Amino acid sequence: MSSIPEEPPKLLAPAEPGSVQLVQITDCHICADADERLKGINTRRSFETVRAAIIAAGGDLDLLLATGDLSQDGSAESYHYLAQQLDDLGVPTFWLPGNHDNADAMARHLCGKRIHAAKRVLAGAWQILLLDSTVEGEVHGRVAEAELAFMEAALRQYPDRHALICLHHQALETGSEWIDLLGLRDADRLREHIAGHRNIRAVLWGHVHQEMQRSIAGVEWMSTPSSCVQFKPASKEFAIGEELPGFRHLRLNADGSLETRVHRVEYSEFDTA
Repeated sequence: MSSIPEEPPKLLAPAEPGSVQLVQITDCHICADADERLKGINTRRSFETVRAAIIAAGGDLDLLLATGDLSQDGSAESYHYLAQQLDDLGVPTFWLPGNHDNADAMARHLCGKRIHAAKRVLAGAWQILLLDSTVEGEVHGRVAEAELAFMEAALRQYPDRHALICLHHQALETGSEWIDLLGLRDADRLREHIAGHRNIRAVLWGHVHQEMQRSIAGVEWMSTPSSCVQFKPASKEFAIGEELPGFRHLRLNADGSLETRVHRVEYSEFDTA
């Protein structure tokens, strides 16, 4: 394998000199059937509420990250719907697959003028890497050797850039026993690789349908709420939480620091129908 990733990075010029502003959405679980519900919630309508909140928040967003389980059923229809909704935001969008996604269908149907399948983004003083942590046919995740090699080569190529690592599955335990059994099977190995690079500033994921942020040895480790159903924090067994759908905003500063906030949306459609 080459020491440099073969795929060139996507280059973005931040709207505001000195920082990169982005939004993360995750775990949208969109279905082919527009009326389909997941645990009592219509995932298209909840997604559109989150999308409207992103627009209402304003600001000069440089990019949007969509970190997996974007579809519930891996259907072409779900990705066509997402492509239209995301492209209309007018923000460069980058995605990675989750365990519910069909990566081949994503590559074919989740595309548009502003939607990119690139695994690397260079913006301002930062490099953003999107890793595939999915294991075919499984709910749990794993960062394969090829993904680790890709990450290592990209970090060596741009050692002077701060790095944000993105994936679907959680890289740290959440305290929810059942979902932690369905996280990364090789999380220790990924953390060892991350600890070996002083330019990695943050790790960002979805999958857990809940908010978390921890600072460890100068690295921020973060998960983000789903745009639909939330999982109850600190639960031993599967349980739905009462928390509202949301998204995460991040400002990546030129000095390697970051500012971040989770936004929850007002949404009252939950029921048991």
